[in-house]
Amino acid sequence: VADYGNGLAVLDVGDPASPALLGTYDTPGWARGVAVSGTRAYVADSDAGLQIIDVSDPASPTWLGAYDTPGTALNVAISGTRAYVADLGGDLRIVDVGNPASPTLLGFCSTPGTAYDVEVAGDLAYLAAGLYGLQIVDVSDPASPVVVGSYDTVDYAEGDTVSVEMHDGAHIVLRKIDRSYEPTDRARALAYV
Repeated sequence: VADYGNGLAVLDVGDPASPALLGTYDTPGWARGVAVSGTRAYVADSDAGLQIIDVSDPASPTWLGAYDTPGTALNVAISGTRAYVADLGGDLRIVDVGNPASPTLLGFCSTPGTAYDVEVAGDLAYLAAGLYGLQIVDVSDPASPVVVGSYDTVDYAEGDTVSVEMHDGAHIVLRKIDRSYEPTDRARALAYV
């Protein structure tokens, strides 16, 4: 389990009514997501990137290696010897983890929105991208992944606003910006206020 500030927690869930802690490994960042393949746990560790942990002895997990993503690693999926990292800012990072002591970047794809989660099936990666819904990325060529489709899960159009009631009764107004929005364009940014 990705245990945020406590790192990785290895649990025995053989008895679902009574899970038991077997071991822990305190990662250098904030563990946000984990994928397990064989005896390795791959931890999306926020600003510390991807951490690779040997869990063959669940009572005493050991560090094998790391790949420091440029953003904040939020989640990870594993397929074969590749790790697919959802990296804050909308990036999908594809990392070769065949040699866990020296993981290497194979390629990346920038997508709209924030890449919060990732799942991989065959040659496609599916990214949960916040306000930009689902982004579908063809990863058949890991050096050149490309967005091949998307589904907008937000039910209002670009430019529209929606009022959201908060837990305390206050309201905030959200405006869905268009896909071409450039936050460094000060004049255009102020037009949205």
